[in-house]
Amino acid sequence: MKVLLVGSGGREHALAWALAASERCDHLYCAPGNAGIRECATCVDLGAEDVEGICRFVEEESIDFVVVGPEAPLVLGLADRLKAMGVPVFGPDAKAAQLEGSKGFMKDLCAKYGIPTAAYGRFKDFEEAKAFIEAQPGNVVVKADGLAAGKGVIMCDSKDEAIAAAKEMLEGGSFGAAGAEVVIEEFMDGEELSYFALADGQTILPLTSAQDHKRAFDGDEGPNTGGMGAYSPAHLMTPSLEQAIIETIIKPTVEGMAADGCPFTGVLFAGIMVVDGVPKLLEHNVRFGDPECQTLMMRLQGDLLEVLLAAAQGRLDEARVSWKDEAALCVVMAAKGYPGSYEKNTVIQGVEATAGIDGAKVFHAGTALGADGALLSVGGRVLGVTALGKSIQEAQSQAYKAVDQIHWPGGFCRRDIGWRAIKAAKEAA
Repeated sequence: MKVLLVGSGGREHALAWALAASERCDHLYCAPGNAGIRECATCVDLGAEDVEGICRFVEEESIDFVVVGPEAPLVLGLADRLKAMGVPVFGPDAKAAQLEGSKGFMKDLCAKYGIPTAAYGRFKDFEEAKAFIEAQPGNVVVKADGLAAGKGVIMCDSKDEAIAAAKEMLEGGSFGAAGAEVVIEEFMDGEELSYFALADGQTILPLTSAQDHKRAFDGDEGPNTGGMGAYSPAHLMTPSLEQAIIETIIKPTVEGMAADGCPFTGVLFAGIMVVDGVPKLLEHNVRFGDPECQTLMMRLQGDLLEVLLAAAQGRLDEARVSWKDEAALCVVMAAKGYPGSYEKNTVIQGVEATAGIDGAKVFHAGTALGADGALLSVGGRVLGVTALGKSIQEAQSQAYKAVDQIHWPGGFCRRDIGWRAIKAAKEAA
C-alpha cells in the first residue's frame, strides 16, 4: 500500500515509525513531516491544514490510505473530502470531529447521554458568564470552546481569576475565534489519566492508558503546555477502572454519536479525572495524544497499519492489539521560553548518541535540517525522548540517560516525568 500520514509533530513521528514497520506499507509519505520523520517516510511539502493540496497529492500519487495525525485538518473536513474521493481515511469527518473542535458540543453530548463529567455552562456573553461564575459554590475551570493548541484551558484558583479569564477570552480575544464562546465547569479534584480506544462508527477497540504532564516545570509548576512528558500504562489503572471507563464513557460516546447521525471513526482520546475512584470525562480528543502517542507506539505489538485500516473500513471487529508488558516513558525537550515565546533555529547535537541506550528512541517534533545538515529546533516542543523499561522507574532512568546524551543549550525539559507512578510504587513497596 501507498500510505500518506498527515502532520509534523512527535505524534506523527511515532505513527510513521510504526506504520513504516508494516509489511503492507510499500511507501510511506508524510505531509509535511519533520527531520526525524525523513528517516522512515518521504516528506511532502504540504501543510497539514492544506486540504486542497493534500487531496490533489492523494489523487496524483494514487494513495491507498490516509492517516490524519492532528485535529485541525479533521475539523476542517479533510476526512470528508478523502471519503468523497473513495480513499480510506483514518480519522473522523468534520461533524464527528466536533467532539474536540467544540468543548460545548462534547459537554452537551455528555449531558444528553449521561456520560459522567463536570457540571458546566456555555457562554458567549461575558456578563452571563460572570454571573454563572459568581453563583458557583467552588472554583471553576474556564475553557475556550474551540481549538487552541492545547492551551485554551485556564484552571482558576479564585472567582476573580475565573472572571478575568472569561473576560479575556470573550472580550479580549485572547484565543481568537476559539474563545468566542467559553465553557465554564466545576473544578474536579482528583488524578488525571488518558485513555485511548479506536472506533469505526459502531464497534470500539479499547487500547490502553497513559498519564501526561501538562505543567512546564518540575513538581507540576508553571504554565500549562501541550504536554512535557508522559508514560504508559497509567499507574492508577486497574481492570475495574478500565471497565468503568469503557462502559460509562467510551461506549456511550460512540453509541451517542451514532444515534445523533455523526458516527465516530478514528481514535478517541479521553482525558479522564479519577475522583474518589470514579472516572469522569474532562474532554475528548479525536487524535492520538502528543506525547502519549510516543509511549503507546513503543508498547504496541502487532501491525498498526492493519488496525487503523480496519477502523477506517468499518472492520474493527476483526482487529486485535496487544501491548508489551514493559512500561514506556517519554520526556519532551522543549525550546527555552515555551509555552511562551522562544527562539527558533537553535542547533541540537548528540541525538545519534542515544542509539546506544537500551530501549531508547528519540521522536522528533519541531525539528528541521539546516542547509549544512545540522539539526535545528523550529518549534516549541522539539524532541520526545522515549524509552522502555520493566517498570516506570526503569523506563524513566533509560529516558533520562538518553536526554543526557543530547547537547542543546537552547532547550529544557522536566526531570520528574513519571513521578506519581514512581512515588506510588515506593509507597506500595
